[in-house]
Amino acid sequence: MKQKSPELTSPIRNFSLQLSPTPRGARLARLLAAEQLRSWGLPLDPARQVVAELAANAVTHGRVPGRDFRLLLYVVADTLRIEVTDTRDDRLPALSDSGRGLLLVEALSDRWGTAPGLPPRKTVWAELNLAPEPKNLHSGGADGLPEGPHR
Repeated sequence: MKQKSPELTSPIRNFSLQLSPTPRGARLARLLAAEQLRSWGLPLDPARQVVAELAANAVTHGRVPGRDFRLLLYVVADTLRIEVTDTRDDRLPALSDSGRGLLLVEALSDRWGTAPGLPPRKTVWAELNLAPEPKNLHSGGADGLPEGPHR
């Protein structure tokens, strides 16, 4: 007896590009990611800010002359995953008081972390849930706001 395998009900969307490890490359990562999100009909923020921070970190801390960094965006179900891969596996990111980039990534994303790649690569990733959060409705008028005095 043959069993049917579960089918994906939502398409898997992905976007990948390789960029130079320069300030221009980081800016292009942000701009092209925003355009891709727009074409998918997804909200630009906070994903655009997360891309900007991860790309800036790759350019600032993961730069090796002559080696590019890669930006990958993909959506599976209700999750957008943003990955930036650079060629400095010896420099793993950490939250610190000296820079605010990863603090912003932590605040804006639902999850983030690092993954080793083929030497000398590492990937820093962040995930954003795309499903709307349920409203916390309180008793009262429209939109859960308390009703004002009746006239």
